[in-house]
Amino acid sequence: MRKISLWLFILVFTASLSRAQDDATQQQIDKLSGQIQDLLDAQAAQGKRIDALEKQISDLGDKMNQPGGGSFASADDLKNLAAQVQEIDKKRQDDNQKILDALDKLGKGGTVSTSSHRPTAVSTTTPTDNPTPPSTGPQKGYEYEIKSGDTVAAVAKAYRAQGVKVTTDQILAANPGLNPKNLIVGKKIFIPDANAK
Repeated sequence: MRKISLWLFILVFTASLSRAQDDATQQQIDKLSGQIQDLLDAQAAQGKRIDALEKQISDLGDKMNQPGGGSFASADDLKNLAAQVQEIDKKRQDDNQKILDALDKLGKGGTVSTSSHRPTAVSTTTPTDNPTPPSTGPQKGYEYEIKSGDTVAAVAKAYRAQGVKVTTDQILAANPGLNPKNLIVGKKIFIPDANAK
């Protein structure tokens, strides 16, 4: 009976040992199956990205083949651009000539009219006496009629451009009661000129 129980014990032990090895083997197989599935999923995701990149490359190729899709100018584009540059240059030359004519006229003692939104800097050959002189006594200068859009600073700047050394403060001092924030169109103001003799 001892032999039978020994054999029975060996058989049970071998069977349990065999099951333990089967369980370990099964765990390794499951682990490898999971890793293989992860690799297959990653490969599928890369395949989708490659397909998307191929589509983008194809779309870019189509855009490059369309007229005007490239970054290069055609001969017609260059001709149009050259014509526009020539037109702008002609206008620039015309404007330059107008400026030279105006300077000539000013040099001869005439007046030049500018747009109604800019002050007209009048350069007369004989400055007028100030009809309402400041308390320091009579000054020499110019009479200026305010136009729409004028500011005291713009008027002073225009006269300085004509060679008259005058500041905004000097204009305000020479015209008591003048409100620089509310200039009345058509009102005449006095522009003092320290250089006038």
